[in-house]
Amino acid sequence: MTITLKNIRKAFKTNTVLEDVSLSVATGETLVLFGPSGAGKTVLLRLIAGVIEPDAGEIHVNGQNMAGVEPEDRGIGMAFQNFALFPHMDAFANIAAPLTARHQSKAVMKDTVEKVARLLKIDHVLHHKPKELSNGQKQRTALARALSAAPSILLLDDPLRNVDAKLRFEMRLELPRLLKDQNATVIYVTQDYKEAMALGHRIAVMNGHGIQQIGTPQDIYLSPANTDIARLFGDPVINLLDVVPERRDGRVVALISDTAIPLLDDYAPQIGQTCILGLRPEALRFVPEGTPGAIPVEVEAETPLNEKTVTLALTLRGREIMVSRPAGTPGPVSGRAYIAVDAASAILFDRASGRRIAPVHKIIRKEEVA
Repeated sequence: MTITLKNIRKAFKTNTVLEDVSLSVATGETLVLFGPSGAGKTVLLRLIAGVIEPDAGEIHVNGQNMAGVEPEDRGIGMAFQNFALFPHMDAFANIAAPLTARHQSKAVMKDTVEKVARLLKIDHVLHHKPKELSNGQKQRTALARALSAAPSILLLDDPLRNVDAKLRFEMRLELPRLLKDQNATVIYVTQDYKEAMALGHRIAVMNGHGIQQIGTPQDIYLSPANTDIARLFGDPVINLLDVVPERRDGRVVALISDTAIPLLDDYAPQIGQTCILGLRPEALRFVPEGTPGAIPVEVEAETPLNEKTVTLALTLRGREIMVSRPAGTPGPVSGRAYIAVDAASAILFDRASGRRIAPVHKIIRKEEVA
């Protein structure tokens, strides 16, 4: 089942939430809607579900315009943040509700409910009423209800939000397998970038009344459309430094700590312009003094973070740079140190607009394809 949105607009009184939003989701695809609170992610889900109607634009499911089609007639499974559990029914009955509506046999219901409950680690509370469940258990019960119906389209509104860290990690591994088995077309909302990258075939980054960028997790991480998106993905956050590209010895470079950092030759049009240089902390590495092109820094602090160690350093002009390396690998803990930058990993942004500057060869290739 495919989903297509065309020029969707939605406002509540004078507050415009969505403006000219268009996207397509292919059959069997999991598209993640990612963005900060208030970006319109939940509103977009409710529009697709038919709970609210758009002020303008069209919503198509499998080619059919959904205008005037009631929510119960859209064949869509939903799990929203407010749980919406039946308070007089236990967790088992809540999860089985879609199957009951289809008049499934008791044996099928029992097998289906217990299977999805085991997956979500709530099989021990199946006979508890909602008032006896924690928020995390309520959220997983709502998710289990949506999954039990095996719908062709599944809308999931931050279903792991109240789940503890261990279970959230496990669900990132298990959910994609389950969704693949069901061949469901999924739109998944989250504010957790790791979750977005783990679950989504593609990610739609929402902010400022609409979608700022759609792409694979790799596209979003390595080629963010602007500095705002670059900051949203990554921990520690990307380093963003003001630079003015120049040409030295026939190469395009930027200066950090009075050291010429090589950039791709495709950035030649930006020579002399004030830009922002984006450097992912894990793309930087400590090197011995005297290494060609190494940037001198002063190490301020080091923080071990389980699988990695993060170092805060200052350039000669006092600008902060974060460096991330795998835990257990050697690195300086204080004093003068040197770091190297891979030119291919550097991202250049326009200083005024914050937009990523695409290298010339990528622009040409895109035009050739068009």
